[in-house]
Amino acid sequence: MFGEVLSKIKTSEFPKNLETMSIEELESYIDDLKSEISRCEDDINAKKASKDVADSVFK
Repeated sequence: MFGEVLSKIKTSEFPKNLETMSIEELESYIDDLKSEISRCEDDINAKKASKDVADSVFK
């Protein structure tokens, strides 16, 4: 987890002007967004797990 090199999507890339994008570009954009959401969800789960461990130690 900590040794992974993750490619982060720059926030300046969002939101894009969808009007000028082709169908293929839109599909690729959706895939990028889904990957970023998944990365965020994984990070949230890891942080919750760490918090749960810390909470159990201090109870």
